[in-house]
Amino acid sequence: MTSKPTVAVLGPGGVGGLLAALLSRAGHRVICLAREGTAEVLRRDGIQVRSGQFGDFGAAVEAHTELREPVDVCLIAVKHTTLDAALTRIPPAVLSDALVVPLLNGVEHPASLRTRYVPELVAPATIRVESTRVQGGDGEGVVIEHGSPFTEIDLAGAATVRPRLDALAPALTAAGVTARVVDDETAALWAKMAFLAPAALLTARYEVSIGEARTRYRAELEALVAETAEVARACGAPADPAGSLARYDLFPTAARTSMQRDAEAGRALELDAIGGALLRAAERHGVAVPVAGRLVRELGGAGA
Repeated sequence: MTSKPTVAVLGPGGVGGLLAALLSRAGHRVICLAREGTAEVLRRDGIQVRSGQFGDFGAAVEAHTELREPVDVCLIAVKHTTLDAALTRIPPAVLSDALVVPLLNGVEHPASLRTRYVPELVAPATIRVESTRVQGGDGEGVVIEHGSPFTEIDLAGAATVRPRLDALAPALTAAGVTARVVDDETAALWAKMAFLAPAALLTARYEVSIGEARTRYRAELEALVAETAEVARACGAPADPAGSLARYDLFPTAARTSMQRDAEAGRALELDAIGGALLRAAERHGVAVPVAGRLVRELGGAGA
């Protein structure tokens, strides 16, 4: 991998759009893959970013409805609810031997992606960020609003792709992202899940910001954190419930989770990928998760 790898971004939304803009600003060739209306606007106007961490800036990107040529890396940044349909934009034959880096929520998607692409080239990543596309395509310019004071990525993958991950991490860091390579994929995925699931379920269920969730619903938040930590440990991953609670307190009071935003907008929730996966793992390992189960049921999912 070159020091300036060519990067395809499937899903130029809040996360994908931010990374696409940062990488483009750092001198990378970036190809966004999206539906025609969004692709047309991206080709014409690029991506506008509003960020306290990175400043306000615009970045030019290429854009198509489908990958047409090999790239070095393909970042998959769509929501789990649209994953199957979106993957038609990256044909395996065209993707060739590119590194596939999914940034999805949940813990079950790597196995699914490995049935479609070269298994050892699927290198799951987790990202910690609050970023939203507030305008996007079909005549409107693509505008990304980045609200968190941090943007952090952990990359994991097979030993055979470790050199490529070791090259990608500094490229992301040079673009402004705090990126590191970790050895344990399971630990990385569950570290994100143990932090994301409590906040997502709580904010979506009660329609409150993270700030209100960590104060008004503190007891439920602590119970959810304890439950997800126990499931993570049962799955073979370390857990740090105290650290998760401390990190919630770093978020701006008005910060919202992506699940909450989807609920407010009437969009499909990533409930199965987050809450459902948590309940399935808990059932496999015999871990009781009464608070998580109740919230998933109340949000419209199957309970445990």
